Amino acid sequence: MKSSLLKIISIAAILLVNIPAFSQTNFSSNLIGLGVVVSDLERSLDFYVDGIGMAKAYSFTINEDFSIRSGLSNGVAVEVTVLKLENSPNANEWKLMSFGNKQTESKPGYIQDGTGVQYITINVKALNPVIKRLKEKNVKFLGSTPTPLNQNLHFVLVQDPDGIFIELIGPLE
Repeated sequence: MKSSLLKIISIAAILLVNIPAFSQTNFSSNLIGLGVVVSDLERSLDFYVDGIGMAKAYSFTINEDFSIRSGLSNGVAVEVTVLKLENSPNANEWKLMSFGNKQTESKPGYIQDGTGVQYITINVKALNPVIKRLKEKNVKFLGSTPTPLNQNLHFVLVQDPDGIFIELIGPLE
């Protein structure tokens, strides 16, 4: 009994001493914001907001001066629309912007057909409503979707208007 209690106290002490080491980080936030340059902002907003179901959180402008000083562009201003899975301060940001340029490459057929960001994964509470909205928008479904992953979860794969693959995972209902 004494031996078991001593082991439990020892394990607890080791964990308490090491917790600060596990929680130390170089980051002031645990969120990632990803900026995506799209060919047609309205078309992309329609896909992500009305099709996928993301929420418009806010917009901001990167003006000519800041674009030069920051190194983001060579003086081209741009309006950025920030989308989130839910309009919460604790949600990652999907930042869409367009410079009015046409897509430079054809859409990839598969994730290995390019480099850089090729896909994102979105976990949903129910796939059927998303599937219905995307079908109404004539979005092409890739592979044999929905594909069962286990008893409860299914996988759906689509592409946004510029070719980024969107993995949707969740129960059908």
